[in-house]
Amino acid sequence: MRVRLSKAVKMFFGNASLEQVYFEAIANALDAGATKIAIAIAAQDYSQPETLTIEISDNGIGFTDERFQKFSNLFDVDDATHKGLGRLAYLFYFEKTLVTSNYDEYFSRKFEFSDAFTENSEVTKNNSKSNSGTTLLMSGYTLERLRQHSYIQPVYLKGKILEKFYSRLFRLKQSNQQVDISITATVNRQTANAALSTGSDIPDFTFVPVEDNSRIEFYYHIKEVAEVSSAITAISVDNRTYPIDIIAPENFPVGYEMFFLLFSDYFNGQVDAARQTINMPELDRVKKLFRNEITKIIDKEVPQIAQRNQERKQRLINLFPHLNGYFEVEGIGYTSEEDLLKNAQGKFFKAQRKILGASHLTEEQFQESLELASRTLTEYILFRQNTIHKLKNISKKERESVFHTLIIPMREQFDGKNLENDLFRNNVWVFDDKFMTYDTVLSDIEMSKLINAITDGEATEKDDDRPDIAMIFSGNPNDDKKKVDVVIVELKKKGLPAEQNSIVEKQLEHRARKLMQYYNSKIQQIWFYGIVEIDDEYELDLLSDYHKLYSQGKVFYRSKEIILQKEPMVSLPAGIFLMDFDAVVNDADARNSTFLKVIKSKFK
Repeated sequence: MRVRLSKAVKMFFGNASLEQVYFEAIANALDAGATKIAIAIAAQDYSQPETLTIEISDNGIGFTDERFQKFSNLFDVDDATHKGLGRLAYLFYFEKTLVTSNYDEYFSRKFEFSDAFTENSEVTKNNSKSNSGTTLLMSGYTLERLRQHSYIQPVYLKGKILEKFYSRLFRLKQSNQQVDISITATVNRQTANAALSTGSDIPDFTFVPVEDNSRIEFYYHIKEVAEVSSAITAISVDNRTYPIDIIAPENFPVGYEMFFLLFSDYFNGQVDAARQTINMPELDRVKKLFRNEITKIIDKEVPQIAQRNQERKQRLINLFPHLNGYFEVEGIGYTSEEDLLKNAQGKFFKAQRKILGASHLTEEQFQESLELASRTLTEYILFRQNTIHKLKNISKKERESVFHTLIIPMREQFDGKNLENDLFRNNVWVFDDKFMTYDTVLSDIEMSKLINAITDGEATEKDDDRPDIAMIFSGNPNDDKKKVDVVIVELKKKGLPAEQNSIVEKQLEHRARKLMQYYNSKIQQIWFYGIVEIDDEYELDLLSDYHKLYSQGKVFYRSKEIILQKEPMVSLPAGIFLMDFDAVVNDADARNSTFLKVIKSKFK
């Protein structure tokens, strides 16, 4: 052999698994016309891989002179369906493979395939006829451990061999050739067996011509089953089966066994040298064609699945109306929902980039830009709805920080100039949609930084007290003094008793005194919000001083004089809102749901 085998092994089979050893031996046996293949595995224990041996025997034509010559030369192949490299997989896992073969009735050939292989063999002429066939005995396992115990377990191997050679075994059955493969493994003195046969393991298939494509053959098998459902969608490349992800596992139809096979001479040779990856330039087009054909068959054979897929389509549109028209409809019910969303979102972004990048909009592009704007707004409204859903599911056991973080990340400051970047991180709209017009939002940040922002850096007093949420809004734009409005929000966790919730009022007053020294000079108005749990007892306390406002929860308001100093007496009014969690979340839900209904109607 003219290639240094150890180098070739690492180059082509560095990522192969032990399964490849079985696959290559079986493929060679079938190429030799074998109808019976026996695999015998032995090891003292799973933890002693150095004791592993694999013997694979077949009744093929054997290593004739011509076949041995091809074996001795890498890449010496007859057609595009062969690579001429498969035997290198043996050397990746085993130091040597002893080959014994009978051929041409009277001849036997023996040789050892190892890194030192010299293209020589021992040939003996026998006095009597013998059945042709070949036995490979592999020994000297080269790795430190078995990556998976299943690699030497018969039931697992049966499934993998069937999966890899399904298309070839189907073709053999189609031509009335019976092939039987037996697998035996003895590990730690325990023996297990499995067997597969074209007669019992390959069902009958139905041929369907592919419209406008005579180069492709499409076969399918559908059967109702009581046991676990399964679906195989695969193409045949070089007489081996390669699964194509058409039906995601999450979409396997319950109560059915389904096999779909695609054949074409065009597929042959379009796989890498180690047969690990398909290298087909038009693979996406093949997948689309395959999916379309499968959809037609399932719609015809199992109409209830077609109905289920229609319901899934409607559910996706209801959940993501801004992506309606971008979903690959033929993939619904087959492709995973995650991929459907990812692909639709990708198309949506592409359309956005096309419009945003245009220097001049045609009338058609202008109409498209209006639609994209509506879809973008819908996406944002849906994000808000998801936030509301999370807020509704906060339990009394969870900390105040959980509620706080869902509204706005703690210890962060948001600048109104970067609104488009902050839309999906800053949810102060939960309290009131008018709060989206903020100039600055500070979350759990020191009072001194809030005052510094209000005074444009004029105040330097240090104050480590931290309001939960503070918002600054531009005041009258015609006022040269640039006075601002300020909103302070204090949060209390769910489940606190009335006496602890009432503390929020004292906290708001405390914040007010610190801010009101800038009243009239820097601050135009100050508003205070306390978010607490208002039970019946606390509500009775509030009714004596507060006015109850309309809400889908409980909202109370009062204007309170905040004493700034005693002598002379100086006080200023402050508006205080006390709201329970239901008022915050349900009112936000009501507002957002109205937006959502209006926008959804556009995409129906």
